[in-house]
Amino acid sequence: MNKIKNTKFKKVAIFEGKKIRRIWDEKKEKWYFSVVDIIQVLIQQVDYQSSRKYWNKLKERLKKEGNESVSNCHQLKLEAADGKLYLTDTADVETVLRLIQSVPSPKAEPVKLWLAKVGYERIEEINDPERALNRSRDYWQKMGRSQKWIQQRMMGQEIRNKLTDYWKNNEVKEQDEYAILTNIIHEEWSDLSVKKHKSLKNLKTENLRDHMSDAEIVFTALAELSTRQIAETMETRGLEENKIPAKKGGRIAKNARLELEQKTGQKIVTGANFRLRKQVVKFPPLKKGD
Repeated sequence: MNKIKNTKFKKVAIFEGKKIRRIWDEKKEKWYFSVVDIIQVLIQQVDYQSSRKYWNKLKERLKKEGNESVSNCHQLKLEAADGKLYLTDTADVETVLRLIQSVPSPKAEPVKLWLAKVGYERIEEINDPERALNRSRDYWQKMGRSQKWIQQRMMGQEIRNKLTDYWKNNEVKEQDEYAILTNIIHEEWSDLSVKKHKSLKNLKTENLRDHMSDAEIVFTALAELSTRQIAETMETRGLEENKIPAKKGGRIAKNARLELEQKTGQKIVTGANFRLRKQVVKFPPLKKGD
């Protein structure tokens, strides 16, 4: 098994309602899919551990047969159900297609057709960035989001992208260090870590920002915009130096949040998520000192 680096753009793809984890290798410009997730779909097994055992046995058999597909798999860190990152067997589209031939399954052909579509969409988006924007817009529209919310979400994403571009160009390592700084910013402005905010909204693998209210999106954007501008002014480099503007940027948004909450008597950070949009969610007024 090989180990490769320079990967980013983690994303979950959906096949017939089943989540299949994948990660983009920027250097090779290709997606790598979780082999166990593919196996789980093929053998139509609900239990993940059973699918993992099936893959381990299949891997041993293919090795004995001299099948090169196994050696073409790579171990990359993917997020598990518990929210932590674990080294996971992954493979590109071509390798997955070869592995599928070794698994007798009525889902084999549908999965092949699905891979032919989703396995190359990131390459298309790199060549035509507008395609990625349209894909996101279509997704949010299907969720039932308003045009106003979509505009705010896209504005927030653009601000986020400029911040991560700064980090990338100033010695902040992707994935783990991005996550550390993001959490500092988020906890500073909202008084909740990203994990606790997701828990408050009863979210698991869903994107937190897709379930934010208009106000939560705006304050997140303010915190990240402030962080980038302070970082640029301070010319911070590396993780430790960038923790300073992360805290200061988050604090600017927090002060604005507290002032608005004082004026309206309503909390900005709430447990509402978009799945509950048809339910009436009432929040108690703020008490003095909150």
